Amino acid sequence: MTQNAALNKAMLEAVDFIHAEGWDADPTLFALVGIEKLGLPEEEGPLALVVQDNIPGAIEDFLPTVAWPAEVEGVVLAQEIMFSDAGAPARPARLYSGVLRDGSELTLLQIRPTEEELAEPFAEDKIDLRGGPGVAPEVIQALRYTLEAPTEDF
Repeated sequence: MTQNAALNKAMLEAVDFIHAEGWDADPTLFALVGIEKLGLPEEEGPLALVVQDNIPGAIEDFLPTVAWPAEVEGVVLAQEIMFSDAGAPARPARLYSGVLRDGSELTLLQIRPTEEELAEPFAEDKIDLRGGPGVAPEVIQALRYTLEAPTEDF
């Protein structure tokens, strides 16, 4: 599996995890660790999500303090934002941003469904994702910094 495919699979696993938690949640940060380091079966994919609990304060203040050890191959951040598309009124959305040490990156956006949209059968199970290059470059840069920052040996 290529690194881009590995990041894509890890991002979709993060989307499923966050979707199951529901809306109105705090940001969630995941370390991406090779499954061989965790002793997990390979059919799960090459990278495992390791949820980072208890993020102190605002994510934008916390990220600059993070420095991952070499065992962490990448990182994914899921956070709720307000998103406006082409001058339309802003709507709540989830922003998923992920990077790997090899330079791979991916950003996905999930617009929060309206009450009318949720009235449709099985609407709560539907996950509509958008993506593209150049989305949230500041977030990607901040995540990349966490992988490049020197770590201290404990």
